Amino acid sequence: MTSDAREAATAGGLPPGVSLHAPPLDLDATVLTRTALSLMADLEREHRARRAELLQMRVKRQERYDAGDLPDFLEETRSVRTGDWRVAPCPSDLRDRRVEITGPVDRKMVINALNSGARVFMADFEDSCSPTWEKLIQGQQNLMDAIRRRIDFEHPETHKQYTLTDEPATLVVRPRGWHLGERHVQVDGQPVSASIFDFALFLAHNAHELLSRGSGPYFYLPKLESHLEARLWNDIFVSAQRALGLTIGTIKATVLIETLPAAFEMDEILYELRDHSVGLNCGRWDYIFSFIKTTRKLPEFVLPDRASIGMDRHFLASYSQLLIQTCHRRGAHGIGGMAAQIPIRGNFEANEAAMEKVRKDKQREVQNGHDGTWVAHPALVDLARAEFDLQMEGPHQIGKAQSNKTISRADLLCAPQGEITLAGLRHNLSVGIRYMAAWLCGNGCVPIDNLMEDAATAEISRTQLWQWRHHGAETTDGILVDADLLRDELTRTLDELRTRLGDIAFTRNRMALAGELFAGQIMARDLPAFLTLEAYEHLTN
Repeated sequence: MTSDAREAATAGGLPPGVSLHAPPLDLDATVLTRTALSLMADLEREHRARRAELLQMRVKRQERYDAGDLPDFLEETRSVRTGDWRVAPCPSDLRDRRVEITGPVDRKMVINALNSGARVFMADFEDSCSPTWEKLIQGQQNLMDAIRRRIDFEHPETHKQYTLTDEPATLVVRPRGWHLGERHVQVDGQPVSASIFDFALFLAHNAHELLSRGSGPYFYLPKLESHLEARLWNDIFVSAQRALGLTIGTIKATVLIETLPAAFEMDEILYELRDHSVGLNCGRWDYIFSFIKTTRKLPEFVLPDRASIGMDRHFLASYSQLLIQTCHRRGAHGIGGMAAQIPIRGNFEANEAAMEKVRKDKQREVQNGHDGTWVAHPALVDLARAEFDLQMEGPHQIGKAQSNKTISRADLLCAPQGEITLAGLRHNLSVGIRYMAAWLCGNGCVPIDNLMEDAATAEISRTQLWQWRHHGAETTDGILVDADLLRDELTRTLDELRTRLGDIAFTRNRMALAGELFAGQIMARDLPAFLTLEAYEHLTN
């Protein structure tokens, strides 16, 4: 398609220096408007160099971690941690966040999540979204339609109709992380930051509309590793609000504390975003992944089977407790983690056992002082809400007396002990390959073995296998986890999947490519930073 024709396909033409490298879609005229793309381009130009610098700082910090100099509370920001300050007041529609549901931005999912009875729906362009161009543009349109109460959906097979209820959940949007680029869009010849692309399009189209409806533009910020990365987001918020004529502080953000380095900078992250911050969230699955990735070269941090690492483990319980203390001291919400269980149909006993795990998890969270929690499936909303309704008297627990136990560096770095089993290794391989295949086919949120897997949970599987091989771990049966074992087990896993699916489905679902990419990741000399970076090349091609 010629550049002139591509420009004509967007509303108002492309701004100077912006080029699109994707096939045109019917939605271009409403989503890729000149106004939205201009905001995106301006933010990209203003903040591109700092983003690159911050990503390079991640690399340098990891080199120190690999040498044994692990994260610690920063001496240079001690005054922030000890200072007497609070974040700006919370909007009325975010005061009660007792249950939040998360999911991708597919049209049916958006409707069901907004109708689920949860207080908040986090519409996800990140870990549960496979970022094909079509899904990204359709997702933006779906959110525009939902905000304006004009969204509907008809199932193509059952012809069931889906529409919004009169009182949908409050919408919060999660853009992609700083490490990702959006190669379909270039500004001055370079791919735009995926974070800025997702953020700018949503904000340009919806900020004023949301305000007119008594809400506002609210965001979840993923995978931050330092308060300097939070400062970058804050500066982007300020630039965007000025460009759109919004009062500074109109944008509100909740930061996911889902990296080990960020756990040592919670106060600082809230402080950098204090005009825009409404809380922190325990992104537990990414946090476990980050714990492995950060400590990857140190043998004393080899973790046991993924299934044995629950929130009752000391390092996770400490992280959760520190998050609650930090948030409440600063007048912000402390949101609990994701329940990945999904209903198990046709097996009453297994379903009851799964739901009991969710119930106990939510009991623990509300008793510890969390102000809300996450679920991945609409069927879990009532169960989670019942636990918070039972034990949380008001809309949150910010003013309630909490434990003042001091959480130390040693608490956050206390590696859990336990067994490494062949069954756990095989589970990691199976989950990793099946998730990668689904992601390559455009599905970033996948039910596997009665759990809702997204990129975060697949990352645990990947990094554990790399860690076990790198350190020559042994299973409880005395089997050495080396390259030969992983190659044999990977072949076995792929053979089982081919037998189960049949040759046609195996090929259609890109299982062979998924196995090849996953094998390369777990066999690599140095652990690749993220599972989907290499896979993105194949997704977009």
